[in-house]
Amino acid sequence: MTASERRPRLLYLAFYFPPSRASGVYRARATANHFAAAGWDVTVFAAPLGFLYDVIGSTDEKLLDTVDPRITVERPELDTFRWEHELQNMSWFRGTLPTVSKKFFDWREARQFPEQYVSWARSSVAKALKLHRREKFDAVLATGNPFSAFAAGWAIGKLAKIPYVIDYRDSWTLDLFKDEPAYPPKHPTWKWERRVIGKSAATVFVNNALRDWHADRYPKAADRMMVVPNGWDPDLLELPPAEPAEPATTPQRPLKFGYLGTVTTHQPVEEMAEAFRIARAHPDLAGAELNLFGHLGFFKHSHASFLPRLGLDAAGQVDPATDAGLRLRGPVSKTEVSSVYADSDVLVFLAAGGRYVTSGKIFEYMATGRPIVSVHAPDIAAREVLEGYPLWFHADSLDPEKLAQSFVEAGQAAREAGPEVRAAARRHADTFKRDTLLAPLEARMRTLVRPSTVQEVSS
Repeated sequence: MTASERRPRLLYLAFYFPPSRASGVYRARATANHFAAAGWDVTVFAAPLGFLYDVIGSTDEKLLDTVDPRITVERPELDTFRWEHELQNMSWFRGTLPTVSKKFFDWREARQFPEQYVSWARSSVAKALKLHRREKFDAVLATGNPFSAFAAGWAIGKLAKIPYVIDYRDSWTLDLFKDEPAYPPKHPTWKWERRVIGKSAATVFVNNALRDWHADRYPKAADRMMVVPNGWDPDLLELPPAEPAEPATTPQRPLKFGYLGTVTTHQPVEEMAEAFRIARAHPDLAGAELNLFGHLGFFKHSHASFLPRLGLDAAGQVDPATDAGLRLRGPVSKTEVSSVYADSDVLVFLAAGGRYVTSGKIFEYMATGRPIVSVHAPDIAAREVLEGYPLWFHADSLDPEKLAQSFVEAGQAAREAGPEVRAAARRHADTFKRDTLLAPLEARMRTLVRPSTVQEVSS
């Protein structure tokens, strides 16, 4: 690289970044790593560690080791007023005048941006401009949620006079669980979305359904919209053998079904539990277990409300007399999920939402080459990903009896599918490797940077 050349500099606004374990962190981690490997100088703005550890208590330490060491991570300040409940940590103003201080806080936040993370966005803009004066950034990429990252990207782009791109890894103004707008017509969120989409150099969505919904609402920006699906990360997944460690056919041992991920309030948990209970009455599933790997909910104490929905007592145990085969196995680090897949005969795709939902987990599921049972609404957007996967079993219904049949068919496939079918399943999954899917976004952003600045730099 000559003295006149330098790497293009990317500012990546990704609130949820390792060691966060939020569902969107894997897309953020992979995006930052991909740009660094493609020759960009990447700076990530992420959530303060105190918020991740002390407020939401949601971290995965081992994920930090998978971040490219060439990436610089900054953590702009976040005002934790709304999450602070200990009197000794409060200011004199709040401690003595709690009602007045809360009204002032809410008024100040709402007038800037309609979201509780606006203080982080405000800090991000200030820090970005300070760093930009030292060494210029060439582009900004912001991923939401939180969607105040989009507002920060817009402000930085405007003030620093550089292009910005927004990545909707989640939906902002569309309620994915009701398939309808998330806000009333005159809510300030709509004004902000029109603003950030209207000025963005590109707007990215995870599936075609979401892109089409936004293109219809913002037609003038439609030609700058693109789809970058979620995918799976080969560096985080050591592919298990095509057959489980203990083949399901020798001898006819009880089958192991597995769900890996966070269980949320929107997922059809009761339907899954009832369907599996019914399916276990079939001879092929006698003694089968459905192992749940992961957290129940996103917060420290949210697990308690899920236990009765799963037919479990307060300690997460089952009554032998009413055992439906569900087993809580606890959280698993992202770097250790390969062992879960290796020990599972069938994977259960439990997902919330409807036609706009894909879910990142399904890509990793397909990469294993295992049979997959779908437990979700019939018109979910994940269908366009699963179509063509030869070991996909779905009822197109949430009726427990029909779902039970899918469990049985998947179990039979686990015993009977030959190497050709399993190899075909993995070939289908290979088209969804994360770097393959991110390449068009990196290429698009490279075209946005001034030609006098951009240099093709090998990693």
